Amino acid sequence: MTATTVAELMTADPLCVFRSASLKDAHDLMRQKNVRHIPVIEANGELVGMLTQKIMITKVMGLMAQYGATALERKEKQLLVNELMATDFATVTANQSLAEVADFFVTNRHGCLPVIDEKNKITGILTSSDFVRLAAQLLTPRVDA
Repeated sequence: MTATTVAELMTADPLCVFRSASLKDAHDLMRQKNVRHIPVIEANGELVGMLTQKIMITKVMGLMAQYGATALERKEKQLLVNELMATDFATVTANQSLAEVADFFVTNRHGCLPVIDEKNKITGILTSSDFVRLAAQLLTPRVDA
């Protein structure tokens, strides 16, 4: 069976950080879990921002240039995710059509879309990698037993 809705392809219950987390916490999480996008939430689970690898790398490189590599960890601990996160981003819902969402990815060149419910709470994340996995599945010849 081929996925047709966001719910069928998304990663449910994605890794998230609170807006009060430090850049160091988020950087470590991205590195340890090998993710490029982290939804930023309030204590109640409401989505308030997105922290992307691009945003984080830009900031880390700026900190290194300004303060040097030896001060990086200290500076990362002082900087809150709330100060870096993107707040202007698109979202999708679990029942949206993958065809519609795929067109959005192609047109807007986004790496991910957070999936929210009617109360703006994060329920999943859909990434361009999810679509690549789907394409690979569709392109793999089926062997009928």
